[in-house]
Amino acid sequence: MKVVIVGGVAGGASAAARLRRLDEKAEIIVLERGSYISFANCGLPYYIGGEIKKKSALTLQTPQSFKSRFNVEVRVNNEVTSIDTAAKTVTVRTAEGEYTESYDKLILSPGAAPIVPPLPGADGSRVFTLRSIPDTERIREYVEEEFPDSAVVIGGGYIGVEMAENLKKAGVETTIVELSDHLIAPLDYDMACEVHQYARSQGLNLVLKNGVTAIEDNGGKMTVKLNDGSIETDMVILSVGVRPDTVLAKQAGLELNARGAILVDSHMLTSNPDIYAVGDAVEVTDFVTKQKAYVPLAGPANKQGRIAADNICGIPSEYKQTQGSSVLKLFDMTIAMTGVNERAAKAAGLDYDKMYTFNQSHASYYPGAHGISMKVLYEKKTGRLLGAQLIGYDGVDKRCDVLAVAIRAGMTASDLTELELCYAPPFGSAKDPVNYAGYAIENVLTGKIKAFHWDEVASLPRDGSVTLLDVRTPAERENGAIEGFTGIPVDELREHIGELDPKKPIYVHCQSGLRSYIACRILAGYGFDCWNLTGGYRFYSLVVKETKAMEHPCYGTK
Repeated sequence: MKVVIVGGVAGGASAAARLRRLDEKAEIIVLERGSYISFANCGLPYYIGGEIKKKSALTLQTPQSFKSRFNVEVRVNNEVTSIDTAAKTVTVRTAEGEYTESYDKLILSPGAAPIVPPLPGADGSRVFTLRSIPDTERIREYVEEEFPDSAVVIGGGYIGVEMAENLKKAGVETTIVELSDHLIAPLDYDMACEVHQYARSQGLNLVLKNGVTAIEDNGGKMTVKLNDGSIETDMVILSVGVRPDTVLAKQAGLELNARGAILVDSHMLTSNPDIYAVGDAVEVTDFVTKQKAYVPLAGPANKQGRIAADNICGIPSEYKQTQGSSVLKLFDMTIAMTGVNERAAKAAGLDYDKMYTFNQSHASYYPGAHGISMKVLYEKKTGRLLGAQLIGYDGVDKRCDVLAVAIRAGMTASDLTELELCYAPPFGSAKDPVNYAGYAIENVLTGKIKAFHWDEVASLPRDGSVTLLDVRTPAERENGAIEGFTGIPVDELREHIGELDPKKPIYVHCQSGLRSYIACRILAGYGFDCWNLTGGYRFYSLVVKETKAMEHPCYGTK
């Protein structure tokens, strides 16, 4: 059997290694148009910022190492230009000329290409994209040799945010321009608000809800023109997203979706019985919604490469959909997510609700504890977990991993309460933040509490038909309070029960949602119909503050 793999990096390299482990006698050839067969895409920004010191650290495998360990022939700087599906050959272009290579089975792993918007000036010499090691070298050389004072990153996704952090660490004043109202698209707006405030505190400039119309370079300072305003800068990074790189697949007559991604079945087989496709070039199915999606992540690409190899070798392996688990570092902050966000849940017509919690990363009495903001989406009828978003400074990744497993296993909020997770004061609490999320949702599902959220506060009546109660301390209220809420500290609530009308619904909040839950249980014992603000005043005030700031979004513009 002869297998030709077009493209390396995550999917192609994974497929090649798996094929060899399953079949020692197969002829395996990897054709890579670039100079590197397997490198760490996700590490590229950190090389620019100096966190990763040596470029060689980004190279996971070389043609020589692949040959010596796996007996796989890797040909770099060999670009496949066409596929003849009838003859089962590919045409390959090199510096020396063209040749054809036959195959029994073909695996396509072409990856994705950066989207370069049709902007005037987008092809300028000081405008960069980041997708490969050569891209990284150009950016780092420019920073080290030209000493730019400022940079504009167009696009606030994963790579855009990571690039902004690392340019800032390299001493470059950096502005992120993002067309939508928040950074990091998989986050919901409300959770992104905490990211925005932290990013600004670290010296990043954010221009949100504002698009770029042109880039002008007259030899001095560049001008990035916006829908509203402009920014003077020394360099521009384009990071507006990626598209599946599927020109070859289209020319070969393989079935694609409207976005251009290759259609594959659960075995990673394309519409041609001898061609498989993996990685950032393929359409996937969302694990939660069961709808078709495009999720270019390294983890799925690696799994898909392995699955394609399994099926070529006669093992009926299946790729069981994507749930979009991801994590991002921003200076000292960690941002993680898994499953669906609210936009996806609404679009899929899911009957869901949400829960906001805020708990310490480990026992509060042990030094170094930090709060973790958590938003969990769940199905109202069953309590089945649908998605989670977490933001904090310590222990965020492991909690998100637990929730990712819970979603994959079809677990409910009640199941979270039963998880026995590792505990010692430096690492967690006897009741882990994941347990707390389960308890909070279970309390709603079992009728022990009713919940309302930050985006419902403004619509609460202020005409006396309901009671609005703040159970924080007077000192806390002096630092900020929600208009219309009367203050009675939770520890004094029983003494003041007679002052409250049990015939009126009562809406309660504290700083994080815990004391107000206790207050609601006290009030329920006296016959009150009580509602608890999830996430508390902390989360409400954070989102409201950011929303007001969004009325003047042109930070750093003229």
